[in-house]
Amino acid sequence: MSLRMVWRKGLNFTMLALTGFCALLTVSALCIVLGFLAFNGSKSLHRSFFTNLLAPMGETGGGIANAIVGSAKLLLASAGVGVPIGLLGGIYLAEYAGSVSSFLVRYAADLLNGVPSIVMGIFAYTMVVLPMHHFSTLAGGFALGVMMIPIILRTSEEFLRAVPRSFREGAMALGASKWRTVATVVVPAAAGGIITAVLLALARVAGETAPLIFTALGNQYWSKGWGQPTSSLPVVIYTYATSPYEDWHRQAWAAGLVLLGLVLATNLLTRLVLARRTMPGR
Repeated sequence: MSLRMVWRKGLNFTMLALTGFCALLTVSALCIVLGFLAFNGSKSLHRSFFTNLLAPMGETGGGIANAIVGSAKLLLASAGVGVPIGLLGGIYLAEYAGSVSSFLVRYAADLLNGVPSIVMGIFAYTMVVLPMHHFSTLAGGFALGVMMIPIILRTSEEFLRAVPRSFREGAMALGASKWRTVATVVVPAAAGGIITAVLLALARVAGETAPLIFTALGNQYWSKGWGQPTSSLPVVIYTYATSPYEDWHRQAWAAGLVLLGLVLATNLLTRLVLARRTMPGR
């Protein structure tokens, strides 16, 4: 065997070992985080934890029922803000935009996606909370919805562009207008990808804390309607973790485990939607 061949095989083995080691580190980091959360959080997981309200300051026990419902309301409100704007923006980029306008929109979306969440919280506080003169679920949903827009816009654009051109040509050959072709052919064909974009955006904002501190604030009780402060899992975790009470620390771990489980479930659902979309014959 020549020296050159030995060198090539040695280099190939080294790079294979290096990439495998880095992949193992990535998986190990996730396993360590999950294991640490499961070990500390499972101690406080019980039925009442999901059905009771937050305990008063200094008291033991209590649960996160209102925080779970509050997070669901916030995500629903954010979807009402982010999904229509992001989807329509993605349709514009994929179907109508010229080279200059598409560059400007994509650049603006990328910049918006890079804005720190605490800055987004200050923005929502100024635009919604101050004019309303109180914190509310709607204000929190607005902050999270604005953060969802660039994710949905860019992801839905890619899935819309992936729809074969023959679909558009066939619809227009039958006499359909441009907007009708997009609404009845292109968007339904990319529905799986659009749902994936929405789920990814929801998973992305589900754990945000800073915007909610400025907008939804928190609530120890049930929040009625959409115009009152509401509790949420990220804010509860932050409040409990920074408190001086040991029982609250244990509940913060449990709430973190619940939040991470919801995010993992959302990502798994996204994978299933993508897998179903790419199955032969679909």
